[in-house]
Amino acid sequence: MALRSFLRKLVIPGTGGIPGRTTGPPPSANGASSFHLTWEVPPTRLVEAAATFEVLEPPVVPKLYFWALQVSFVDGPSRLGGAHFGLQYHPDYPGNGAVNWGGYRDGGGELEGSASALRSALDNVNTRTYPWEPGRRYRHRVFKSPERGWRGSVTDLETGIETVVRDLWIDGDSLANPMVWSEVFADCDHPSVAVRWSDLSVVTVDGGSVTATAVRLNYQRFSDGGCANTDTTIDDVGFVQRTATERRNGTGTRLTLG
Repeated sequence: MALRSFLRKLVIPGTGGIPGRTTGPPPSANGASSFHLTWEVPPTRLVEAAATFEVLEPPVVPKLYFWALQVSFVDGPSRLGGAHFGLQYHPDYPGNGAVNWGGYRDGGGELEGSASALRSALDNVNTRTYPWEPGRRYRHRVFKSPERGWRGSVTDLETGIETVVRDLWIDGDSLANPMVWSEVFADCDHPSVAVRWSDLSVVTVDGGSVTATAVRLNYQRFSDGGCANTDTTIDDVGFVQRTATERRNGTGTRLTLG
């Protein structure tokens, strides 16, 4: 009986009966556990992707949390690379606040870019100091730079102040494959943290604006070091990602607002 009870504790709802990891640090290659929301958008070329982000329940442990909007850069049918833009809870930055805009070329190599007007506590070209606050909404935008490459900016929706972080220098006539995600370097059983994504939208090359109201869920696999007690749900505003909780919606689940 004791063995059966132990095995039941290992099986996490929403994982198809596969044993899951719910305690301790994620043994992944980068020491993080990630989970993702892939948007359902028209299969057409995009020139902008944007999402509104809010930390509902902030971290309380001195570990890195990264919440980002990710895009691919394409030129015609060819993918050139990808990048991620978003806020971080970073213990090595003032007030734990940082913003990151960085990426990689397909085939290897970190993307170069313009110098940021924001300071960086660690002198990191991608990660800059940004004093965000829990309970406040921030609009993430990735769009074609009027100067060179692709620009990342964040707008505090309470003040209306838009902050340009920098431009990434990569060719490509459009964006593709927008998604948002949480990358958590805390232990699986550290206190629960919740964030919300809403108003997921894209702009097409012909100037049309489309809002993504449906997403597909993905979680880092157990074999790759992922925690099995992360989950994504819907509230009356958007999509809520939470750590240290029961998983109710597994990989492949389609969630639709409204």
